[in-house]
Amino acid sequence: MRYNDHMIVSSSVFVKSINGTDKILYDGKFQIAFVGRSNVGKSSLINSLVGQKKLARSSKTPGKTKFLDFFFINNKFYFVDFPGYGFAHRSADKREHFRKLMMWYFEYSEVKHRMVVHIIDSVVGIMDFDRQMIEYLSKLHIDFIIVANKIDKLKREERIKNLEEIKKECTEHTLIPYSTVTNEGKSAVLSVIENVL
Repeated sequence: MRYNDHMIVSSSVFVKSINGTDKILYDGKFQIAFVGRSNVGKSSLINSLVGQKKLARSSKTPGKTKFLDFFFINNKFYFVDFPGYGFAHRSADKREHFRKLMMWYFEYSEVKHRMVVHIIDSVVGIMDFDRQMIEYLSKLHIDFIIVANKIDKLKREERIKNLEEIKKECTEHTLIPYSTVTNEGKSAVLSVIENVL
């Protein structure tokens, strides 16, 4: 599939962080939720898509995002940056809080217009937490794509091998290789989002 024609992000602003129900959830605007393991590059991916370096807060320290961060894109829809899952050094209480926050958003918030960008690390491949997320979203019949991030860190042979392994477990879902360093994959992701809107 070719992605030469894609949406242009002309404006992007941080709106607010929420930790539970909020009127922003129900204003009728489409929401693109970004989920993935801690330190997989969710915030960096958002920054790459919008063409800004510091819109979403990124850090080399896992677990930086603690709330649902809302960004208003093109004055039309939201990017929603989720806390990373699977961060072992968080306290049990915080891990449980983030798990419940995610479950609440996907199962009980009643947000109608949304899709998910599920980000995995192409260097390490699909982990158990990733498999659980894929199964969870599929069970809820939520539309999502899988973005294999950090492909710039792989040599050609490693990239081919790792992507093939990932594809074996994601045969039913769109898989897009991505690099926030070179922006490879940006056109593909924006095209998918444009088609869903």
